[in-house]
Amino acid sequence: MLPKTVKISKIIDENPSVKTFYFSHNLKSKPGQFVMLWLPDIDQKPFSISSDDGENFGLTVFKRGPLTEKLFTLKVGDRAGSTGPFGTCYSILPNRHYIMVAGGYGAAPLSFLSTKICELPGVTIDFIVGARSKDLLLFEDRLKLIPHLKIHATTDDGSAGRKGRVTDVLEELLKNATSKPLVVTCGPELMEKAVLDLCNKYDSDCELSIERQMKCGFGICGQCAVDDLGLCMCIDGPVVNRALANRIFELGKYHRDKAGNKINY
Repeated sequence: MLPKTVKISKIIDENPSVKTFYFSHNLKSKPGQFVMLWLPDIDQKPFSISSDDGENFGLTVFKRGPLTEKLFTLKVGDRAGSTGPFGTCYSILPNRHYIMVAGGYGAAPLSFLSTKICELPGVTIDFIVGARSKDLLLFEDRLKLIPHLKIHATTDDGSAGRKGRVTDVLEELLKNATSKPLVVTCGPELMEKAVLDLCNKYDSDCELSIERQMKCGFGICGQCAVDDLGLCMCIDGPVVNRALANRIFELGKYHRDKAGNKINY
């Protein structure tokens, strides 16, 4: 958990506002965990891990704010500070059917999960990925290479895949399921809450990745505590199961900014 300086080994342009940065380091992470990335004189922020092959780990980054704007100017060979991995991870289980529900760059950690479970015996995957339009869909080409995985793409404008919401596809899959799937999701919180509601309706196991303001990554500052349990999402999350998600009062209602003020959805 000591801070490390990591070198950028590769950069991939995913779309006009998203890049994946690969760093040379054996992170030993699990899908769903995150790192705190630090740029001197700028800031430190949490980022979900989108890949980890034991030699390099990847962070898929949406350009928003001073730290990511600076990160987007860096080149291969430049360095950044990193601590982690932190937090809980998604379940990695054999002989299960997974339904993955990804909104926007929430596809990153679920893509990582897919690569970890696809070779396990008896694993099949329905991967639902959604975006506002075709040019914002992430990882379609990467997902097509993963064994035992079927892609269901949705877009708000109908420019790719099916026009509509990822939850429309999810409900159809849950309604027609012949065995009990494990639903895992990452994306905008209102989407995640809708996924949780459907899993409650169809009594399906599910795991959600809940994003909150994080400053330390290891439960000291309390910035990412959720109402009304007081659990810190950096150590008790970000990945939580259905039972715990149902107990988080603020989920889908509001989150808090850096000053602790409520921001309603």
